[in-house]
Amino acid sequence: KTKNVVQNPAADQQREYQARYVQEHHLGNGGCGAVFAGYRITDHFPVAIKHVPKNRIPIKVTDENGKEVSVEVAILLKLAAEADGSVGTSAPVSLLDWFDFGTELILVQERPVPAVDLFEYIRENGGCLPEGKAKVILKQLVDAAKDLEEKDIFHRDIKSDNILIETGSDVPRVRIIDFGLSCFATEQSQFCFFYGTPIHSPPECYWGKKYRPGPTTVWQMGVVLYEALHVGDFNIMTFIENKLKFNEHLSPHCRNFLDACLTDVPEKRPTLGDLQRHPWLR
Repeated sequence: KTKNVVQNPAADQQREYQARYVQEHHLGNGGCGAVFAGYRITDHFPVAIKHVPKNRIPIKVTDENGKEVSVEVAILLKLAAEADGSVGTSAPVSLLDWFDFGTELILVQERPVPAVDLFEYIRENGGCLPEGKAKVILKQLVDAAKDLEEKDIFHRDIKSDNILIETGSDVPRVRIIDFGLSCFATEQSQFCFFYGTPIHSPPECYWGKKYRPGPTTVWQMGVVLYEALHVGDFNIMTFIENKLKFNEHLSPHCRNFLDACLTDVPEKRPTLGDLQRHPWLR
């Protein structure tokens, strides 16, 4: 007797996923879901497995087949296509695979080993970094942000928790993670609702004004640099109240770079291109 075959794409996807990957311990929580360590079964390649409940996906887009996908997946697929299938060659961590389980999306990305996030890296270095080390990281970060800008990708939440530092060689290598709040945007795009980390928000967002990708990302470069060079977290309230304390031992070029990024009027901030050409990073 033949049974009625019920098509269950979600179950098929789950089987396919389980045939390819093994999930291990919990690594942390990203913008929209939990992230686990794991590996690819065929070659034990280390992966990060992100579970994103569909009801927590902030922004969705429709792909060329008319299927609704999260913007995070769309952006990571665009980055993968532009990297021509090579893994680990650019700053954003590569998407290897993704699955639709019906109620949640599963994103499988490369997991650089050995690596720690910048927040942990700073902590391991005694709570703040020497200026020379911070410069090595910022130079790579600005280049990565400029590259994303040229691809019309706005990360929206560049911060020390979303920057991985590969520690396998003498020179720390910057990787960008968690595109959960990112979106496609051009230089002219304007946004009203702030999606990033509130205490890191630029003044224009704090005051409820519209914000643009370029000046927001430059502000985030300043916040990352401030936290790398000072013990303790950056807080927009402290900035607004003019109570932000600065390390007195910074070189003039470094202090100028920091002040330029943390300019309260967005139109007066340098562009990412300006930062690449800044004397401090030359």
